[in-house]
Amino acid sequence: MHQPDIFDRLRSGELVRLTDPEFSKVDEVVARTIRLSAQLNTAGDIQQIREILSDITGSEIDQTTAVFAPFYTNFGKFISIGKNVFINHACSFLDLGGITIEDHVLIGPRVNLVTENHPADPVDRRALITKPIVIKRNAWIGANATILPGVTIGENAIVAAGAVVAKDVPDNAIFGGVPAKFIKSVI
Repeated sequence: MHQPDIFDRLRSGELVRLTDPEFSKVDEVVARTIRLSAQLNTAGDIQQIREILSDITGSEIDQTTAVFAPFYTNFGKFISIGKNVFINHACSFLDLGGITIEDHVLIGPRVNLVTENHPADPVDRRALITKPIVIKRNAWIGANATILPGVTIGENAIVAAGAVVAKDVPDNAIFGGVPAKFIKSVI
């Protein structure tokens, strides 16, 4: 029986060890992303940033989307960004588990989207376990918020500045705090 490719196994949330025979494929993408990220973070305008980020992600970043440098990602190939998205400066996207940002999303400065985790068992601590993050249409993520693996931020939802989100945020809800909790409805 054929074993799925390492990228499929990462996206499925399977535990992947750094000693995996295919891990060199991940290292190759990471090395390329590091080189391109250096170019992105010294780009002179938004269009140049869009072009380099399109190269990093492997899909075109729409002309209506703006990303401010610096922007950090460790992998990049599993990031999907919609139209009319704004990503402020100094955001960090760890995307081995997949990050989907739908249309009309606002992301404040220094936001961390983290799809990667490590097992609690010290024997496997350096292995990776991933879960996707989805940020739905028209959501707003406040400055310095952190979204953890497996979280979906609902449509029109707001995550307050500085929040640490470990559980899904429903549509039209405002969440804040550490850990993030329901504050009130948007309307």
